[in-house]
Amino acid sequence: MKIYLNGEFVSESDAKVSVFDRGFLYGDGVFETMRAYGGVVFRINEHIKRLRRSLGMIRLDLSLPESSLYEAIYDTLSANDLTEAVVRLSVSRGTGPIGLSMSLCGQPTLVIIAKPFTPYPQDYYDNGIRVVTTKIMRTPPDALNPMIKSLNFLNNIMAKAMADDAGAHEALMLSANGHLAECSVSNIFFVKEDILYTPSVKSGILDGVMRAQVLELACETGLGVVEGEFFPATLYRAHEVFVTNSTMEIMPVTTVDAVSYPVGHVTRRLMKAFFRYREQYVKYRQ
Repeated sequence: MKIYLNGEFVSESDAKVSVFDRGFLYGDGVFETMRAYGGVVFRINEHIKRLRRSLGMIRLDLSLPESSLYEAIYDTLSANDLTEAVVRLSVSRGTGPIGLSMSLCGQPTLVIIAKPFTPYPQDYYDNGIRVVTTKIMRTPPDALNPMIKSLNFLNNIMAKAMADDAGAHEALMLSANGHLAECSVSNIFFVKEDILYTPSVKSGILDGVMRAQVLELACETGLGVVEGEFFPATLYRAHEVFVTNSTMEIMPVTTVDAVSYPVGHVTRRLMKAFFRYREQYVKYRQ
């Protein structure tokens, strides 16, 4: 595996950053995870735009043109001879002496990793996955804005650990107000009376790229959409539930806590609409 590290490709064994890197010391940085299909990075523009937003929100100047980021991502795919892949791009504030001041740091550290995509089991898409609500609260916006896709992911890691302990596939986190927020690595949607519901950004969530894609597809297919703040009881009364992210795409949920749901017709309609859109997206960019 070849790793892109600060403008150069190095082997996996040589891909090292300093123990004084702020990403290691403090989780001081941001990242994006992307999917490549047939050598095409899906919705790369949206991922780069969100990366730039995250960088701006933590006052980190990468000083690299967007065109150079695009080139680096595709060069990483090419260097690893990959077409079906997961791409992880990470930016830390760089190295410097121990201390919290941003002024202590030098140049940012940029790492791009591309690895072959390993498909999720087909059973997950046919019969759904299990989600449990955890006691780990989503970080409140006043503490750390969830619109920042931060390297400091411990909040989500601990939530996922609790889901693993419960034998579930995903962990649902609530906001400080007890509203539905998001899962450890995905956004959540539910359907009631053929209306699609999902927590709004006011609920303390990251606005996922796949989340935006699903909202677009829902509108195009004539579904009503409601973004808002919902308590878990509203979710328990839903008719269908699914989660989304760039690697899962649209994944049905058949159990949340003690409540079961079918893999319903709205979920399947959106899955089919996404497959069509993805196929066209890749076809016209290859």
